[in-house]
This record gives sequence, structure tokens and C-alpha cells, in this order.
Amino acid sequence: MFKITSNITLNESEIDITFVRSPGPGGQNVNKVATAVQLRINIKQSTSLPEPVRMRLLTLLESRLTSQGELIIKAKRHRTQERNKQDALERLRQIIRHAAIVPKQRRATKPTLASRQRRLNKKKQQAKTKSLRKTQLKDEY
Repeated sequence: MFKITSNITLNESEIDITFVRSPGPGGQNVNKVATAVQLRINIKQSTSLPEPVRMRLLTLLESRLTSQGELIIKAKRHRTQERNKQDALERLRQIIRHAAIVPKQRRATKPTLASRQRRLNKKKQQAKTKSLRKTQLKDEY
């Protein structure tokens, strides 16, 4: 089990980790050793994620998900498989923690009397300024 928060854990069988060749510097091993990590998790079909968290993940990650609902995280910052794997898992943990936070409900409020007065005074001042900019038409008939 992969622990996300105190009450959210992921089943490790839902996480698919593969190692691929990493672009960039690497010396003699650059074309021989697969150090980059590609982590895949199917958010749509995940059974270990709580339903509200899963729904928020689907909306938050809408542009990053594949058509099947898979999230793909690529980690290639480090030069070893183990550090890249830990990096990918930590990024997954941060994404799920972010989705686990329930957003505050917004309550509609009325504007105060003072704020309405300020708004109207500002509008009157603006109208006065604009009226002074107009050119005066003279009677030339």
C-alpha cells in the first residue's frame, strides 16, 4: 500500500511503473541504461481512491489525462532509476494531496452601502471628466 495521507492509501497494483531511456546527459550509459521513470495510474477506474477525491482529480487533471483516464507522470531529473522512481511517486502523492483538500464554499455577499456610494461617486467623477473633454460645438449656421 502506498500511503498518501493519514486516511488515503493507494493499492500498489493500480500504479504501473516502467523505466525508459532518459534524454540528456549521461555519459557512456546514456544509450544503454533506462533511468527515466514513466508512472501510470488509471484515475477513472481506481478503486482505492475515495469517490470525492477521484472526482476532483478528474476535473483538476482533465487536460493531463489520456482518453482512458490514465495519468502519466514522467520523471527524468535524476541519473538513477531509484531517485527518479521516488520523484515520480512524490509528485503523484502531491497531486492527490492537492485534490484531497475540499474547496471552501463561497457565500454570496451584498455590497455595503459605503462601497455602493464610492462606486457611484467614481462613476459621476468619470462622467464629469469625460464631459470636460468634449469639444464645444459653436453655432456657425
